[in-house]
Amino acid sequence: MDRFQAMETYIRVIEAGSFRMAAETMHVLPSTVTRTIKELEAHLGIRLLNRTTRALSVTDAGLRYYDSCKVILRDVQAAEGATAQQTGMLRGRIRVSSTPSLAKGFIIPALRRFAERYPGIDLDFDLSDATLDVIQRGIDCAIRTGALPPSRLIARQIGSFQWYVCGSPDYFERHGTPCDLDALRLHRAVGYVNSQTGRPMAWSFLEGGETKRIDMIEHVRVNDTDAYVCACTAGLGLIRVASYMVHALLAEGRLVRVLGSIETPREPISIVYPQSRHLSPAIRAFIDWCMDRIGKEAQHW
Repeated sequence: MDRFQAMETYIRVIEAGSFRMAAETMHVLPSTVTRTIKELEAHLGIRLLNRTTRALSVTDAGLRYYDSCKVILRDVQAAEGATAQQTGMLRGRIRVSSTPSLAKGFIIPALRRFAERYPGIDLDFDLSDATLDVIQRGIDCAIRTGALPPSRLIARQIGSFQWYVCGSPDYFERHGTPCDLDALRLHRAVGYVNSQTGRPMAWSFLEGGETKRIDMIEHVRVNDTDAYVCACTAGLGLIRVASYMVHALLAEGRLVRVLGSIETPREPISIVYPQSRHLSPAIRAFIDWCMDRIGKEAQHW
């Protein structure tokens, strides 16, 4: 039994809350996780977990062992990181969560430079418009947009974006161009439904120092950002969209921005990661790279 691997598996089970979820974060079969925990308990001669068909709980001894494992693995990680920094060769596998639009638009196209600079770092991307639980899913860092709720995660703002109202040239030829918010109410829109809450996204604007909400006419609704933008380019209606998602389409003339003189609330872009006494050099290198990459791009959003 690899003791360090067993400790890592045990930590994943505790933080994920189940053998199945831990297996998913480690990309192994649940039976592998179950076998590892059984071997670890046999080696230690104690019960770490109480298992039933519906729940998983940690024993007192298991909780103390969990705390010790965290300290040991952090020290090992720090020692390996210090050696890697001295040799100039960072190594590790990093799990990254991001929205598909940010990843496909800015991060992945630039990854070749990161890979050339850090050939020993492997990246696993978990792309979703939904907000994933960083700790439960075993994610090392996540790039989030919008205001962040209170959490145990460390957050660093790396930029911000605006909301644009856009439509296709074909749509404006058929329906005209709105010149103010009163005119905007009469136009068709593509609705975006939050996949977590099931609620449609509100259209908010700042006018005269006051926030105004516009209820749009929606005949088509989607719960995916790519489909949202695609519906707009197809002429199905206007969209209120994050500026970083449409900068290329605007430059190509496939979409047109309107009401640019009306201010919209700016939203932050942040990178978040679990608190750790020893953040691995590999993760730190990726965070710094993202801050530089997205931070530079965000200046134009």
